[in-house]
Order: sequence, then C-alpha cells, then structure tokens
Amino acid sequence: MTPRALPHSVTLAGRGIRLSRRNTDAVVTSLMLPVMMMLVFVYFFGGAINTGTEYVTYVVPGVLILCAGFGSAGTAVSVSEDMKGGIIDRFRSLDVGGAPVLAGHVAASVVRNLVSTALVLGVALLIGFRPAAGPAAALAAAGILVAYITAMSWLSAAVGLLAKSPEAASGFTFLVLFLPYPSSAFVPIGTMPTWLHGFADHQPVTPVIESLRGLLLGLPVGTAPWLALAWSAGILAVALGLSGVLFRSRTS
Repeated sequence: MTPRALPHSVTLAGRGIRLSRRNTDAVVTSLMLPVMMMLVFVYFFGGAINTGTEYVTYVVPGVLILCAGFGSAGTAVSVSEDMKGGIIDRFRSLDVGGAPVLAGHVAASVVRNLVSTALVLGVALLIGFRPAAGPAAALAAAGILVAYITAMSWLSAAVGLLAKSPEAASGFTFLVLFLPYPSSAFVPIGTMPTWLHGFADHQPVTPVIESLRGLLLGLPVGTAPWLALAWSAGILAVALGLSGVLFRSRTS
C-alpha cells in the first residue's frame, strides 16, 4: 500500500458514510430489520424454545451476528454500484488505487455495523437482556465482532467486484442472512436433526456466536474465541487476495 493509500481510504470511507446517510431506505432497513427479528424471536417464538435460560439472553448474540452479516453484505451492492456507474474509473484517473477504494467501502461498512449493533444492544437491554461481562470480556467480545464484520465486509467487496450488476450482488445478502440459522444462534445445535450437526458445529458463525455469548454472559468460552478469530482471519485473507485479483481484472 502506497503512502497516499491511507488518507485516500479515510476520505473514501467518509464518502461511503455520506452515501449511506443519503440512502434512507437502506439505512432504516439495516437498523430496523435486526431489531424486528429479535422482537419476533423473543416474543413470538421464545416461549416455545427451551434453552435453559431466558430466551432473550440466549438469542441476543445471534441477533448481533445476523445484524453484522446483513450490514456487511450491503458492501457488495455498494461496490457493484460504483463499478456499474463508472466511479471506479474516475478514481483511477485521479491515481486512487483499488485498495483505498475497497478499504473505504469496508471502513464505512464497519461504522454502519457498529451503529446498528449499538441499537440492537440498546433494545435488548430494554426487553431484559442483562450482560455480565467485565471490561476485559466486553472488549474481547467487541474485538471478535469487529474482526467478523471486517472479514465479511471484505468478502462482500469481492462479491461486489464479481457481480455483473447491483441486483446480482444483492443476492449475497440472502446467503449471509441464512448462515446464522443452521448454527447456535437461535436454538441449541443439539435440538437440530443429527445430519445437520456437522455443518452447524463447523461453520464460521457458530464459534463467533459462542464467543459473544460466553464473553457477554460471563460463561466459559473454551477455544471458541480462537476459532472465531481463525475463521475471520481466513475469510479476510481469502477476500483480500480475491478482491485484488478481481479489481485488476475488472479495471484492466
């Protein structure tokens, strides 16, 4: 990365945030959908699901990941819109490289996700969620969540470069929204069909959720945080390499 890449990334992150603020419908959806999902699960289904604890206590970490995934997936659409609108070519004519452009989108995604996460946590506290995390555990949970958001945002940026249109890029949102369901997000994995246990136990979302749940509630976490960070690092490495290749091929 060149010496000018960092200020370019900061400037483009600001652009991404301003664009998000102007797209009112997308902002409202990204903020309200996770809150509505949490309320639906807690009040519609929570009474029928036995998790050994208050359901709101169990489900909040899963909703945070659902929120993070949905918000991160929007990066694919933003990048695809820039590609389709010729904005990337304009940036390149100004000697702005691919890394700052994509990093700007990712940084804006992280900021948006932190805002929506704060909103979800605020509503969760109002309806009965009571975390027991100390400062160190809360900081560790925040670090794991940011690592996951960053990795998924970079993967979304790569998908945005791969997609031929913003409409095609939006399909990635459905995949990311589905991933928390076959995990420990909403019900214990032991209650799922046996044939599903292998996937639910060994997909990237499960250790992230288990880490957040354990750290926020003061429960044992075992190796879950290390697995969560390993998954995030692996996704990030693949996404960085893929986005670099795709950016060069799409703009050459």
